Amino acid sequence: MRYPIRPVDESEWQAFGQVLSEGFGWAPHPQQSARYKAETEFDRTLAAFDGDVIAGVAGALSLTMTVPGGQLPVAGVTSVSVLPSHRRRGVLSAIMHRQLSDIRERGECVAALYASEAAIYGRYGYGRASTELSFRIDKRASAFVASAPADPSLRLRVARPADVRTELEKVFATVVTRRPGRYERKPQTWDIVLADEEFDQRGDGPLRTVLAQDDGGVRGYALFRVKSSWDANGVPDGEIKLFELEATDPAAYALLWRHVLDRDLASRVEARGRPVDDPLIALLADGRQLRAGWADELWVRLVELDRALTSRAYSAAVDVVIEVEDDVCPWNTGRWRLSADPRGAECKAVEDQPDVTVPMNVLGSAYLGDGVLMESLAAGLLREHSPGSVRALATALSWSPKPWAGLTF
Repeated sequence: MRYPIRPVDESEWQAFGQVLSEGFGWAPHPQQSARYKAETEFDRTLAAFDGDVIAGVAGALSLTMTVPGGQLPVAGVTSVSVLPSHRRRGVLSAIMHRQLSDIRERGECVAALYASEAAIYGRYGYGRASTELSFRIDKRASAFVASAPADPSLRLRVARPADVRTELEKVFATVVTRRPGRYERKPQTWDIVLADEEFDQRGDGPLRTVLAQDDGGVRGYALFRVKSSWDANGVPDGEIKLFELEATDPAAYALLWRHVLDRDLASRVEARGRPVDDPLIALLADGRQLRAGWADELWVRLVELDRALTSRAYSAAVDVVIEVEDDVCPWNTGRWRLSADPRGAECKAVEDQPDVTVPMNVLGSAYLGDGVLMESLAAGLLREHSPGSVRALATALSWSPKPWAGLTF
């Protein structure tokens, strides 16, 4: 091989990080670097070498991710970068091919990632599997509908995030299984979520939390920062920057949002990275006041197609022969009969005539239930041989709530 590939060890962390710094234009504080090092699984790193120089890198995290109907071990692909001096030499392709083979050998049938550039990963079989919205809400026009839920037993508690970490973790563990794409957090991940040194604040003030609780315990929390500001006339014009809002029930959810929207000395709330079916959309009396921006979120790749398709639940019955095109993982190429209903699924290799021909990246985009197959058909990205087969497959794969991970890895 022109660029030999192997995992790195801890002694090579600085060189590994230097590639990420060059590729992403990022200069982390030493403490930030130490946090990411603590989260790194060194046996799952890969580095391509040009002599003694690391030319490209990639990593993977061992995640437990929610999929429709349950949870699944998923490879969380991360830290993918190539030195600017080694672009367009096949370094990235070599690493991605090697990584997918390694993921298969570890027994994981699904890989997922956040894409730094949306145009990169489709050629390796990843498809955009979830999307997110970023909200910007004018507080003065944020009234809720009259029927918004309320629970008189709930009360709010302001606390330092680090002091209530155990309670935050407990709430998150309760909600993580409710939506496809969400993944369980390890202690190192919580260290990053709650990090609050001055360089973490970026001028937006300290991390704050408010909890919604009753006599039985905490039922939700919000994590946010308050960027204070006044206009030329001395009128408060601060901004609430919401990072997380999790709740175990609708009443706690509504109360936490109401608190965030009603904070004094602020005129607006900015919430980046929210699910496209966020209940807040239904709670606002005037939905037009929610200025939303759209972006792709998780990208998913089926590493072993048959195992992946039988490891999730289905919303409706379907019996369809899928012809799969997969240049990167050739073991997936062929025709597969998927027979599934809400009780279970079976996927077997067959030689029957196909009902639909689907590129792997398009199939990955539908895996978590986002329901994009009909759009892909209209765009000419897949081929239907039996009328109605794509609609039947799309209906079976669809899921509610919509997929969303909520935290970049």
